[in-house]
Amino acid sequence: MSFFASRIPRLRFGLALLLAAAAIALLSWAAMREAERRAQRTDAVQAGEQLRLHGDALQALIERYRALPAVLALDPDIRAALTAEGIDAALTGRLNRKLEHVNGAAATSTLTLLDRNGLALAASNWDQPESNVGNNYRFRPYFQQAMANGSGDFYALGVTTAVPGYFLSQAVRADDGTAIGVVVVKVVLRPLEQAWNELPEQVFVSDAHGVIFLSGHAGWRYRDLRPLAPTVRSELARTRQYGEVPLQLLDYRIVEDLGGGVRKARLPGVGEVIWVSQALPRQGWTLHLLRSTRASVAFGRTVAGAVAAGLLAAALLGLAMLQRRRMAQLRERSRIELERLVEHHAVELRSAQDGLVQAAHAADYGESPSLQHLPQGVCVVDADLNLVAWNRRYIELFKFPPGFIHVGRPIADVFRYNARRGLLGPGPIEDAIARRLNHLRSGKPHMHERERSDGSVIEIRGNPLPDGGFVTSYADITAYKDAARDLRSLADTLERRIEERTHDLAEAKQEAERANRSKTRFVAAAVHDLLQPLNAARMFASALRGRLHDAATQEVADNVESALAAQDAILNSLLDISRLESGALETRVRDFALGPLLEALAREFGIIASAYGLRLDWVATRALVRSDEALLRRILQNFLSNAIRYTPRGRILLGCRRDGDRLRIEVHDTGRGIPQARQQEIFEEFRRLDGDVARERGAGLGLAIVDRIARLLDHRIGLRSAVGRGSVFSVTVPLLGTAPAAAAPAQPVTAEATDDSLLAGCRVWCIDDDVRVCEATRTLLERWGCRVELAAGADAALAAARSGAAPEILLLDVLLGDITGPELYPQLAALWGSQPPAILVTAERDQALRDRARASGWGFLPKPVRPPALRALMMQLRLRNGP
Repeated sequence: MSFFASRIPRLRFGLALLLAAAAIALLSWAAMREAERRAQRTDAVQAGEQLRLHGDALQALIERYRALPAVLALDPDIRAALTAEGIDAALTGRLNRKLEHVNGAAATSTLTLLDRNGLALAASNWDQPESNVGNNYRFRPYFQQAMANGSGDFYALGVTTAVPGYFLSQAVRADDGTAIGVVVVKVVLRPLEQAWNELPEQVFVSDAHGVIFLSGHAGWRYRDLRPLAPTVRSELARTRQYGEVPLQLLDYRIVEDLGGGVRKARLPGVGEVIWVSQALPRQGWTLHLLRSTRASVAFGRTVAGAVAAGLLAAALLGLAMLQRRRMAQLRERSRIELERLVEHHAVELRSAQDGLVQAAHAADYGESPSLQHLPQGVCVVDADLNLVAWNRRYIELFKFPPGFIHVGRPIADVFRYNARRGLLGPGPIEDAIARRLNHLRSGKPHMHERERSDGSVIEIRGNPLPDGGFVTSYADITAYKDAARDLRSLADTLERRIEERTHDLAEAKQEAERANRSKTRFVAAAVHDLLQPLNAARMFASALRGRLHDAATQEVADNVESALAAQDAILNSLLDISRLESGALETRVRDFALGPLLEALAREFGIIASAYGLRLDWVATRALVRSDEALLRRILQNFLSNAIRYTPRGRILLGCRRDGDRLRIEVHDTGRGIPQARQQEIFEEFRRLDGDVARERGAGLGLAIVDRIARLLDHRIGLRSAVGRGSVFSVTVPLLGTAPAAAAPAQPVTAEATDDSLLAGCRVWCIDDDVRVCEATRTLLERWGCRVELAAGADAALAAARSGAAPEILLLDVLLGDITGPELYPQLAALWGSQPPAILVTAERDQALRDRARASGWGFLPKPVRPPALRALMMQLRLRNGP
């Protein structure tokens, strides 16, 4: 009995311990579940707030560009192009450049003009291999919506570029309200995805069919959240919304519905997550955010441990002290974790609040969000010269105090504030302010540079606004100026070295001959030495641009490459001058008929003149003259180039007048004229007129070369000019008589009247080892009015190449049997004596080929070639490499 009596308390104690342990386990599990649910609800609330901010950012990005197609739909040129029975090459070129300019200013992806049938008439990427021009987008919903309802939107992969984007469209209407075309802007949302990729949460957007098309996780893009019905797949295929990308289901499983649009799901490789969704009704999209439940699970386990520890402490008094210490440790860890979470959430809330305050500040003080992406400081004043808008860079550049810049503040106050700090230069402050105010009132554009006391250099550009007012940009070009000073220092060092090397030889010459030959030798050596690093720099700049992904950095690289190309042209002109002065340029004087030369020049420059809205006329002649035909052509090319450059509107005339036993070839223009005091100096090196015509500026060497060629050939150069009425440049050559051929039509013939195609008469070679490709290309090019002089393989091309008979454009295959196209090109160039522009046409997708083509200044088209892309690229090359 005593044995059993002693056993019973032990059994009861053991049973009690077992029940207590079970109760502790059950209560701990319940507490853990409740803690997890509360933590997950808190996470869901925070995720919902974060999702709302992401949704606002996405909507703000879209709304920034929504008004752009509506504004362009009112453009007179666009409406004229859509209402005209036929669109000519000049209007097409003007529309392409306008869309390209607007696209660059608005920082969109592409701008496209479609006619009422969906055909792309013009686009901002007209000069790219993936040009939209010539494609038909009638099947796109954004076109159908715009034609039916006036506007539309649609997210899809680009047909030509395969780059996804959000398309915003606006109908262009005639005077009677009929839709006659559509303007489309494509907004690329990839930068938003890149920002999402850096977040700890998963953020993505699905369309109305449940297809994920925007995601910070690249592997989830174009996955389905639910199975697609056959009708939906048919619709996606018809609209080519996602191209040929295979759509697959996203692998996930819904674990629990927490209510309020919040679910708990499990995904392979991610684990368990809180899934929060928000509808974007305007686009019919849904924005999703997935937040991991690891933090809530850890919190629940902590709570469960705390509960279990508390119960165990109450049940087991003997372990109270130990349990107390454990609980203290657990509480401390929980407190630190909670403080960290609270601090993190507080930072997020402060960031959101700061963003709202900043937005309100921008609305109150005119800090325009549409100007924030510009690297320059920008300010806009109205017709009364009061501030209406600016960007943050403007405030930072001039270090204005808080509250100083606000809407309605007179710009004179800003000038006065800067003048007191010495930023307007020396002299009386009021005079400096008055000069700037008068310039703003005059509405004339300006550009100048100002060096500050700290050594920095600011480039200031100003332009009037169509409805009154003025916009001014301020760019810090200190780094560019420093580089220019370094180049000048290098040139000075090079000049000193060359002078030292030629000093002994120069002293042995007579004074006049020594001065002339020293200058010639210096120019030739300097040009040669400078061309080598410049050529390498251009290749490095091209290679660097291929590795850059930031749009602003790519623009800087493009500007560097353009500057190097301009410098290259200047140095080549200097080399021509040195060859002329040193007598190294050989002449080939002979008798020839002048008519074909003038006809060729009229046709070539007529295309360029048409592109600028000018008319070039020429008068046929049967005169026989004695001269060097190539050098005479160079003289007339410079005359015609200057006439186009300095003639804002009107016409240009090329013709001849008899002057005794000589013939005077004249180029008339209706430009602004040349003052009498400057008519002699323009024939000197680096002298040029500062015209108002917004075209490329020359280096000031063309007429200097003309003067030296004329002296070499013993031809007389003439100039008559009247300010405001135009100029007449002429060259007088020996006249031998008239050609026996029948007289050409006496009336003037306009170059653009023969054919409105920019490719009409273009001499093309097509080199391909496939006979069928050659014949197909010949047929296509001849339909465009091209003269296909050769369409064959590499051997035939080498056999047909002759000096001075290079084509205007070369279509070159890459794989040509035992030789490649890039290897064949130098051999042909050596035979021709020139390097015509080339377009690489290949089935290879090697990035190295693209880089090589870019570095060489060639075009690149992958097979199969799209005819619109080929035509656009050939038109671009012919305009860029014109006479």
